[in-house]
Amino acid sequence: MSNMDAHLLIVDDDERIRDLLKKFLMRNEFLVTAARDAAHARRVLSGLDFDLIVMDVMMPGEDGVSLTRALRETSTTPILLLTARGETEHRIAGLEAGADDYLAKPFEPKELLLRINAILRRMPETPAQDATTKILTLGPIRYDIERGEMWQGEDPVRLTATESQLMKIFSAQPGEPISRAKLVEDLGRDKGQAQERAVDVQITRLRRKIEQDPKQPRYLQTVRGAGYMLAPD
Repeated sequence: MSNMDAHLLIVDDDERIRDLLKKFLMRNEFLVTAARDAAHARRVLSGLDFDLIVMDVMMPGEDGVSLTRALRETSTTPILLLTARGETEHRIAGLEAGADDYLAKPFEPKELLLRINAILRRMPETPAQDATTKILTLGPIRYDIERGEMWQGEDPVRLTATESQLMKIFSAQPGEPISRAKLVEDLGRDKGQAQERAVDVQITRLRRKIEQDPKQPRYLQTVRGAGYMLAPD
């Protein structure tokens, strides 16, 4: 997906920051819409589809974490949260609510651009594979490798962009452990313990969708000293 194809929604109650972000991203050839708070964002989202949402956590009224959690009930649109530096609990809460990534304020505009592009690059695409459909079975869950789709019976299981990318990574190497550092690298994120912790959160979220008992995972296993492994039936 090129920048000119991507429509972004900026949600921030600070008018100055909102305008600066909008102008910067438009200069980088994105189509950008802005909302001043969660209520405004809800109205905009009711009539438009977006490729990515950039949202401040701390806003009057409904905050960014709460809105993220609500959006995840019906939408898989990638969400990048903006948090104040040092607000570790907000970052973790945001990831648990369904955000794909976070960026601490203050930040360099170029870093925001890199994060946005990294998320858009890992949006699921239909890979060019053999005509034969490859299906992984995870108990009652079916994962279509070719389409990047997950089903439980006749019902689709909604995956966020990050969850889709994780399934793509794991399904390429079923039965083989993948280290947290390698997952961070394959997700296109910066190296470091903070991002490895973020991957742990994403794994926890993914387990809730594919495991009967996420606390005792059967299919997305932790391999001590080696990382995580997808073990289909």
